[in-house]
Amino acid sequence: MIEAIARGDEKALEELHAATVGRVYGLALRIVRTREAAEEVAVDVFLQVWRSAATYDALRGGPVTWLLTICRSRALDYLRRAEPAEPHADPESLASAENRATSDDPLDLLAACDGHEDLHRALAALTPLQRQLIALAFFRGLTHQEIAAHAQLPLGSVKTYIRRALAQLHADLGAPH
Repeated sequence: MIEAIARGDEKALEELHAATVGRVYGLALRIVRTREAAEEVAVDVFLQVWRSAATYDALRGGPVTWLLTICRSRALDYLRRAEPAEPHADPESLASAENRATSDDPLDLLAACDGHEDLHRALAALTPLQRQLIALAFFRGLTHQEIAAHAQLPLGSVKTYIRRALAQLHADLGAPH
């Protein structure tokens, strides 16, 4: 199947996926410990298989061993990307009056909170990946493109994660969209 995948055979990838997704997902789940993260890792594994099937060397190990090695590597990469956000000594200094001028500005979320408990509760409801991407965007000031490069994620995925996280924060904090 891997030789066929290397030649661009999508059907072979479907067959490999059907035969091994349970093992890949199971290993990913044991490492990353959440279903959402394990699903993301599994998708990354099969994307990497599609892209790098030509590099498979049967002399170095069997196909399942190769696949699970990729899975372990992608899962560990996921955990590295999910490091906690760096705290800021004075969060109020991050929000100047100029930044609060528009209702689309994420800093309005901070101003809309009466107490920090609400904000902490809303942030805790996000996935670790969403919290990390929000922190990179709004506390470090990275662009979506820079975040994608830093997190080693596709640009569209970064935009989607951030958009969903902001929508969830708006909903949890009772702020208007």
